[in-house]
Amino acid sequence: MFIRPTNPISHRLARMAFILASVAAVIVAASGPLHRFLGLDIEAAIAVFRYGFYAAVAGVALGLATVIPSRPGDRRRGFVAALLAIVIGVAAAWVPVRWFLQAQRLPAINDITTDTTNPPPLVATLQLRRGAANSPAYPAASAPLQKAAFPDIEPLVLPVPPAEAFSRVDRAAMSLGWDIVARAPAEGRLEAIVTSEWFGFRDDIVVRIRAQGTGSRIDIRAKSRIGESDLGGNAERIRAFLARVKAES
Repeated sequence: MFIRPTNPISHRLARMAFILASVAAVIVAASGPLHRFLGLDIEAAIAVFRYGFYAAVAGVALGLATVIPSRPGDRRRGFVAALLAIVIGVAAAWVPVRWFLQAQRLPAINDITTDTTNPPPLVATLQLRRGAANSPAYPAASAPLQKAAFPDIEPLVLPVPPAEAFSRVDRAAMSLGWDIVARAPAEGRLEAIVTSEWFGFRDDIVVRIRAQGTGSRIDIRAKSRIGESDLGGNAERIRAFLARVKAES
């Protein structure tokens, strides 16, 4: 009976690919907690994130190079190891790739507002962002970039008086899990902080409610403390908030 010879070298490489992809997944996953909970400098944390991505790509490449030589017919574990390396490596590389694609597609802005002419000013959160890399001032250059990228980010007008509008804004912010740091109904202002779950990035939010005719106009501004680009996160946050306020009505 003819027995197909095995290929021990490819099997060892397949196992190496699996180990490399697994380590890469741990590195990518750990980059956020290293910054958020252990205080690792953000630049160093991003470097860890980046090198984890490189390791994931290497694991996938090595897995692809060994998955065919280590086919099931060899009755070895090499095929399984190579296949797992590909799956784990792709999963580990997915978030970095997605972030890269978003950075290429979206403008490099981190301050989004429904009123680019007269954006709501930071008041309480201004004191909390001392030492933040990004200036609290609204960059005028962001206005045309925002309008081109997010034309749907517009003020919300409600057919209710400002006091009722403020209540709806407050309920919407709480339902979204925002950390509310200031409630000033007499000024028509609510401020909050949102912290990302992975890296612990903090974005400051201010909502302004003003009378408009017999109703109320709601404007909101969301600004990141660090990072040249928020990768569309603040725009998504504003969309979710406005949708929740509408649902409150």
